[in-house]
Amino acid sequence: MEIRFAEAKDVSGILDLLRQVGQVHHEGRPDIFRTGARKYGASQILAMLDSPKTPIFVAVEGEKVVGYGFCQVKIYDRDPVIADHTEIYIDDLCVDASCRGQGIGKKIYEEILRYAKMRRAYNVTLNVWCCNENAMAFYEKLGLKPQKIGMETIV
Repeated sequence: MEIRFAEAKDVSGILDLLRQVGQVHHEGRPDIFRTGARKYGASQILAMLDSPKTPIFVAVEGEKVVGYGFCQVKIYDRDPVIADHTEIYIDDLCVDASCRGQGIGKKIYEEILRYAKMRRAYNVTLNVWCCNENAMAFYEKLGLKPQKIGMETIV
């Protein structure tokens, strides 16, 4: 297995995984997430591949994409409230359901950390839905800790 930057040839595999993530979210919060939805389409992914602000990492076995990590480079510079720093935000991380438990997600995360260090980022952040207990446990096992908490009231 190889972890590398995504390429145009990976888009169809990424789209399949995005559908899996969308379904997990729909099952956890059907009041918010549509069934069968994907966060991004092919044209959006291709645009991200061309931008240094949105690196995408993929785990591939042969030609098959078995995992991905979408990132956003956020640079805080002279913000009136937040101290100057660079943050690598993990927008989405997924491993194919048939490959989970093999350490692929951890390897993708480690590659994102390596990239963050290379970029001299201060931190790596992400959001996780409370209904996705498996993801929460996965991130906690990797050593991530809560930074902030989103709260809601359904009216």
